[in-house]
Amino acid sequence: MAAGTPAKGWVEASPLVAGTQPRPFLHGSNPSCECELEGMLPPYLSVCLDHVHNLRLEFEPSRKPSRRTAIELLMALAGRALGLRGLRLECRGEKPLFDAGRDVLEAVHAVCRAASQLRHLDLRRLPFTLDDALVLQAARSCPELHSLFLDNSTLVGSVGPGSVLELLEACPRLRALGLHLASLSHAILEALAAPDRAPFALLALRCACPEDARAPPLPNEAWIALRRRHPGLAVELELEPALPAESVTRVLQPAVPVAALRLNLSGDTVGPVRFAAHHYAATLCALEVRAAASAELNAALQELAARCAALREVHCFCVVSHSVLDAFRAHCPRLRTYTLKLTREPHPWRPTLVA
Repeated sequence: MAAGTPAKGWVEASPLVAGTQPRPFLHGSNPSCECELEGMLPPYLSVCLDHVHNLRLEFEPSRKPSRRTAIELLMALAGRALGLRGLRLECRGEKPLFDAGRDVLEAVHAVCRAASQLRHLDLRRLPFTLDDALVLQAARSCPELHSLFLDNSTLVGSVGPGSVLELLEACPRLRALGLHLASLSHAILEALAAPDRAPFALLALRCACPEDARAPPLPNEAWIALRRRHPGLAVELELEPALPAESVTRVLQPAVPVAALRLNLSGDTVGPVRFAAHHYAATLCALEVRAAASAELNAALQELAARCAALREVHCFCVVSHSVLDAFRAHCPRLRTYTLKLTREPHPWRPTLVA
């Protein structure tokens, strides 16, 4: 369920703290280097950036040296980003209160303006509010985009459906898109289902902020048309506590080809689990549930296990009955990893790998 390690060919940069010094490093299958620095990037690191095609950058926004180094690296990259194909930003630690991340986002804008060949931009681990300006910058400057992930952890959603429509028109090769629910619309589903659209593979939807709860419903017929146009489409749904029960009902349409479902709701979880068992049996590969333990939830999980034979991973962050564990083992032959605890254990709970 969590993002995996970078694919071969990606270089990692991590201006995190080792002892008292910020310690950035680059490593991967491309030319690599390791250094310690406090401010300006050394010349040999700048030379390395000429050969970086895919970069994963980790930093701690609450630590000024880490943040400053990350921004310097991005700005240096923007100065020579003609060969950049992929950029993934990941923040660690806590975000400072009332931090809008303007300096970091300005650096991302600069990279997008320079990287006309950018194909992959992943901002899921950037805890700042993303907006229409960033989406439109990517649309204007990065026509080769294959994937764009904006479904980050933020309390405010500021990307409107209009800018996403412009992105789809400007980037005809886009085949993977991550959004907050409020950024999606019926018109976007229709644009994705257009006859001349390139094959579309992944739509990741995060429902976690008040704007998502107020998003208009997406008709089941639109999902049917999209699925008919792209039979290989996989949808990832992440439902957070901000989503009330009536919004959950609007989101969980029968025709959505849900491959991964993450339920972290403040209200009823049993109903959505049963709905998934009845409507997503042919597509569901991964399930994550965060809820209070109950006999009703155990029964719903057993029903889902019996129906969803394609499941590859299931993670329940509450104690379940032995019959739940037995059901997944018996009915899900493709299961590769699971978190199904029969007794309460100290956190963090570790998943079990199936041999």
